[in-house]
Amino acid sequence: MTRIDFYFNAPDKLDIAIKLARKAYAKKHRLTIYTRNANHLAALDRLMWVSPPTGFLPHCNAGHKLAPQTAILLCGDAVAESASMPHHEILMNLDHERPAHFSRFERVLEIVSRDDADDRRQARERLKFYRDRGYEIGTVDLDTLRERDPA
Repeated sequence: MTRIDFYFNAPDKLDIAIKLARKAYAKKHRLTIYTRNANHLAALDRLMWVSPPTGFLPHCNAGHKLAPQTAILLCGDAVAESASMPHHEILMNLDHERPAHFSRFERVLEIVSRDDADDRRQARERLKFYRDRGYEIGTVDLDTLRERDPA
């Protein structure tokens, strides 16, 4: 069954997404990042080229011909809903809604803003949905992590 992990109190969702993507890539995990927000996808694409300046993260669009050989996929369209996704290890959901295809993945990462009340409300609804259906749920308070390891 899919494990769901909520990372809450994110000061900047895209920054946390890049940090988690870097961590997944370092551990040789395959990651799909999902959001229907085209601006967020474009920003993630840009950040993966330059953040950190010497740390390019190999990535492409989930519908690209090189997707099966690429560790990190960016997805915001119907490709994510299809059975033709090249891998199903980790799904990072940056969308406000629960992806219909989430249960195809071994693990789902949900990043929740610290300062956006609407984002927090929608995350609580997703958490309730997952919990009501018996999914294993983990939580990570990013504020607590920063207090222990400010780097």
